[in-house]
Amino acid sequence: MSNPKLDAGAIAEALKDLADWTARDDGNAITKSFKFKNFRRAFAFMTEAALTAEKMNHHPEWFNVYNRVEVTLTTHDSGGVTELDLKLATAMDKAAA
Repeated sequence: MSNPKLDAGAIAEALKDLADWTARDDGNAITKSFKFKNFRRAFAFMTEAALTAEKMNHHPEWFNVYNRVEVTLTTHDSGGVTELDLKLATAMDKAAA
């Protein structure tokens, strides 16, 4: 497996560097709620994040209503959180800034 699932300790340590990301209760995903000024900004964020996700071949689960984007990241092939999820979370934080 090229993207091994991270254990709870590794996830907790990584989340210290990712503002407002949290581990899901089952430990198999990380989540964050992004809130923007308006729908246009939320959509611009999603567009930038989508381009990055496509380059990584690692796609988020997300839900958008007006200025909010709810994101869940997990690596389905690995059955949980991997380094790919952490890299995409970092890229999404940059896109939201």
